[in-house]
Amino acid sequence: MSVEYKGLGRRKSSIAHVKLVPGTGKIFINKRKPSEYFPNSLVIQDMEQPLVITDTRKSFDVFVKVVGGGFTGQAGAIRLGIARALLAVNQDFRKSLKISKMLTRDSRVKERKKYGLYGARRRPQFTKR
Repeated sequence: MSVEYKGLGRRKSSIAHVKLVPGTGKIFINKRKPSEYFPNSLVIQDMEQPLVITDTRKSFDVFVKVVGGGFTGQAGAIRLGIARALLAVNQDFRKSLKISKMLTRDSRVKERKKYGLYGARRRPQFTKR
């Protein structure tokens, strides 16, 4: 039985279940490669940041199951999940991950629409007469 480290990440309405297994650096998101899953490479770079910071890019295979939201929210959720899983690998990573704000959950979510308004804050045009 091989060792595996798990991490859960959330961002906006996305939830990512991340599994790190010692390996060669392969990444699979919903059983697909990141280049097939995400539309642009900036999102992939953002997602891989914790592995780059801790210098473990080539030492773990990453398996991700992600649901909900759009691709930026999903990438943020995966990033947090990877960072939390790396803490399970080695607690010494905490300092470098914390400095680069990888362990903080981004709590910003879409504001709800209010009645009488066109969106969350956009009001109808005011007429004086």
